[in-house]
Amino acid sequence: MAFIEARDLVKTYTPKGAPVVRALDGLDLDVAQGTVTALLGPNGAGKTTTVKVLTTLIRPDSGTAVIDGVDVMRDPDRVRRMIGASGQYAAVDENLTGFENLMMVGKLYHLGSKVARQRATELIELFDLVDAANRPVKGFSGGMRRRIDLAGALVINPPVLFLDEPTTGLDPRSRLALWDIIESLVSGGTTVLLTTQYLEEADRLADAISVIDNGRVIAKGTADELKASVGGQRVAVTLVTESDARALTDIMSRFGSGDPVEGGGGRTFVVPVDNGPVALSAIVGAAAEQGIALHDAGMRRPTLDDVFLQLTGHTAEQADEAEGTAA
Repeated sequence: MAFIEARDLVKTYTPKGAPVVRALDGLDLDVAQGTVTALLGPNGAGKTTTVKVLTTLIRPDSGTAVIDGVDVMRDPDRVRRMIGASGQYAAVDENLTGFENLMMVGKLYHLGSKVARQRATELIELFDLVDAANRPVKGFSGGMRRRIDLAGALVINPPVLFLDEPTTGLDPRSRLALWDIIESLVSGGTTVLLTTQYLEEADRLADAISVIDNGRVIAKGTADELKASVGGQRVAVTLVTESDARALTDIMSRFGSGDPVEGGGGRTFVVPVDNGPVALSAIVGAAAEQGIALHDAGMRRPTLDDVFLQLTGHTAEQADEAEGTAA
């Protein structure tokens, strides 16, 4: 039995004056002990709803969920004593110092002042916040807020940690620092369920990935297994001038084994190919014949975004843009 196991979770909402929304539509999930499992998908796919069910914040309409043998719906109080959780936005009191925030969490868990103080001191050091420990959180940077929030989730040293898009909005340096902390926790035996929109985050951290779309797990496996499932190679080409996009994609369609897709910035396009060297040479040669200037061209293995494209018909980036437009 998996350390975290969910079966056939269904959760619906009925917004006023709108059709029923099926946030979860029969979702199944397995998380092995002492590993990181990433839930990968765009906004609205069901990632956060899954975390809310597993952390007892909402009840599903149907289905079951068990953490280390404890039924989430039947014994929520016991589950809460086993888990730590960090959401998309830092849940801290801005008027308290970093140290005071951790002390407050310890007291809420009835650790006692001495133990709460000891644990707060340990976490302040672990998260490299010693210099800022006695400053009000309202003066913290975004990365520091995320660290103090994650530290709060670890006050009781839980065996299970739920991280819902923990690096959203962070700069690259802060994101890398948080990744290092998560990897350190897992090496110490913590089980982590991580939701993310960032493909590179799942690639870096996850022992297993479940791709979610429309409230269901549509694929699962390691990053390498998922990449292998789409097969083949890719040719990626970046234009000097965006206005040449139509001519370039026509060329890539001729020599590729599928339709080219926009790969970022409006000037990069990617196409699956059967024979990488032959296709690359043909595409570059045809572009030169038509006077199309290229910044770069090359072959690469499939990425998680290629997986997402094949499974859903759009890239993760395009899915996020669509969600933003709909909002």
